[in-house]
Amino acid sequence: MNHDLGIVALAVVSACVLLWGLVSARLERWDVSAPIAFVVLGVLVTHGPTGFVHFDLHSTTIRAMAEVTLAIVLFSDACRVNVRALRRDAAIPVRLLGLGLPLTIAAGFGLAAALFPGGGLWVAATVGAVVAPTDAALGASIMQDERVPTNVRRVLNVESGLNDGIATPFVNVFIAGAVTAEAVNGTHLTSAAIELAGGAALGLGVGLVGGLLVGSSRRHGWSAAGIRPLTVLALALFAYAIADVAGTNGFVAAFVGGMAFGTMEHDNDQGALHFTEQTGTLFSLLVWFAFGAIMLVPGLEGVGWRDVVFAVLALTVVRMVPVALSLAGSGLDGATVAFIGWFGPRGLASIVFGLIAVDALASSPSEIALAAVTLTVASSVLLHGLSATPLAARYGAYARRLQPGRPEHNRKGPPVGTRAVRTLGRSEGSVLPGER
Repeated sequence: MNHDLGIVALAVVSACVLLWGLVSARLERWDVSAPIAFVVLGVLVTHGPTGFVHFDLHSTTIRAMAEVTLAIVLFSDACRVNVRALRRDAAIPVRLLGLGLPLTIAAGFGLAAALFPGGGLWVAATVGAVVAPTDAALGASIMQDERVPTNVRRVLNVESGLNDGIATPFVNVFIAGAVTAEAVNGTHLTSAAIELAGGAALGLGVGLVGGLLVGSSRRHGWSAAGIRPLTVLALALFAYAIADVAGTNGFVAAFVGGMAFGTMEHDNDQGALHFTEQTGTLFSLLVWFAFGAIMLVPGLEGVGWRDVVFAVLALTVVRMVPVALSLAGSGLDGATVAFIGWFGPRGLASIVFGLIAVDALASSPSEIALAAVTLTVASSVLLHGLSATPLAARYGAYARRLQPGRPEHNRKGPPVGTRAVRTLGRSEGSVLPGER
């Protein structure tokens, strides 16, 4: 058994990616999504008689890879935000992001505080924030299912693309509070707030300057078309890395930098941005593999009845009630609100935030966070992956009977901040079917 991230590990992981590439379409017809497949593969090749390699939960290499993945995803998602369109046609996404997400974090905090009193309030807040962001990749079949109204798919897409970036400050502040007793005096919370503000400032500068330089270079013919996609990817990595070097928050820098860059370059050179998104897709596969390899088994070994209750409620009540409250008065049908509420799968961001929390917290709080986050994400991978297609069919049939003028069928204006749907095997680019 090899315990290093060496050539054997590279061979095993690349073989898994190759295998998925060969059979992905067939498996997706059976509702086996890429996250499900790579979690299973991660477990199989690291545990039991087929355990060819072994990775450590606290591996700095894996954590760095996961963090870089999230930075790329945050940048590319934020690049898709059309600020002008957002001002005209964003009432429902703003409700979900501005009210629904904070309420979800607060509800998760309350639930974790009630179920895990031994961890303390900061740990409870950390767990609640870690499992709050959603990931459209786990319900990718919905994003491609034209039976579901375009506007509903767009709402889910925008929410998923932006809520991980918005949740980042909450997660960082709560971890800062959990790792030190000095948080009571506000010392480390102030430091965390400064890091977040610094990351936002650096990201804004990198995105604006990068957008100006890339646009000018393209217009004057200074940059080769074949290299331009690498420039955008390099800008995403630079925003994250320079913020980290400066001691500020790299995730916030990547997110704000992507939004600033997208504002400057939103309608130009989408092929270059697509390359960055595809790179994020590949790295996302590796994060799901790592989840199965290093988090799933130790996480499930520590699961008790409290973790089961937390996971069930986190995927239902904690998500669906805030969504219902935030969408009250929006005009959406009750079935639509329930559909949006259910499809809040937990994925990439929760895994990365979970790894950071587990690595930062002391032993006992770390075990609490690992078990709760692992079971919640694993349950989401299975339940949302298997329910996406049948529920989309049922809801789509219901939605067709709704009046054409209802918000579900509102197609006024251009797409608002739609991300390239990371279906992890059948990406359709930045435009949802029905918006072409």
